[in-house]
Amino acid sequence: MALASFARPNALNGPPRIQWPDGKRFAFTIVDDTDEARMDNVPPVYAFLQDHGLRTTKTVWALNHADADGLSCDDAGYLDWLHGLQEAGFEIAWHGAAGGSSSREEIIRGLERFRDLFGHGPTVMSNHTDCRDGIYWGCDRMTGTPRLVYDLLTFYSRHGFSRGHVEGDRHFWGDLCRRWIKYVRNFVFADINTLKACPVMPYHDPLRPYANSWFASSDGATVVSFNRCLAEAAQDRLEEEGGACIMYTHFAFEFYGPRRLNGTFRHLMKRLSRKQGWFVPVSTLLDYLMMTQGPHEITKRERSMLERRWLWDKLRGGPS
Repeated sequence: MALASFARPNALNGPPRIQWPDGKRFAFTIVDDTDEARMDNVPPVYAFLQDHGLRTTKTVWALNHADADGLSCDDAGYLDWLHGLQEAGFEIAWHGAAGGSSSREEIIRGLERFRDLFGHGPTVMSNHTDCRDGIYWGCDRMTGTPRLVYDLLTFYSRHGFSRGHVEGDRHFWGDLCRRWIKYVRNFVFADINTLKACPVMPYHDPLRPYANSWFASSDGATVVSFNRCLAEAAQDRLEEEGGACIMYTHFAFEFYGPRRLNGTFRHLMKRLSRKQGWFVPVSTLLDYLMMTQGPHEITKRERSMLERRWLWDKLRGGPS
């Protein structure tokens, strides 16, 4: 595999022009959070992706929880389907121990169960907004003035809610996150070219030491925002820029039903699959960026630019 030759980028000089493997022109993947996932809504989406040569990342809850709004690995039929996904080349990732707030003891049990079920610990994670055990989530994603603006925008409803990184708290598992998880999802941007919006990813933030490396994503949280972000013109620009898209979504949010895939989604994804893209799971893409560009510790100036860019998207009614 040939490696590109260039200096490590930063948020100030823009993204590098990546030499993707096997002569591919761009990279594309998806991180699908498991909220509301059931056997009647998400398997048809993944069957479609598999048929068109796309391999992506799906988060799961290892344990059941009374507050969960979808299936966990405690459901035998769902677990069998997840094993089939994994065997087909999809990546299974972490959305927290369960679909509700978990104690440290429950998180340990969830991590060990994940390892036992899938043969290894989770490499990628995405925080679940409604869980108290989030790692640097809510206002704790931000620093300085952007943090204050975020609190004002959310009426302080998320202030201090995230406790997974707070030592001594019953939800604390920061040391376990650092031990088990390689990549943690953070900011979501409206641009299809995630690497253009966050050219330093994956990056380590010394102000948030319990996360090994952070990555950004593009806004496809619902079928409407997904289709908007993946519009034909945006696809063509992603290819022209030689960029990388990590689309964040919830496939359970009306991508399928009743009895068929959303027509626009189907058309756009079929069109994308015919392009010369590198369609791999999230950790494969991030490992490649890490290998070609080297590890990066984000600077104060780069962090400020990312936070402000994300807040600007939010102010325009964009991603969460």
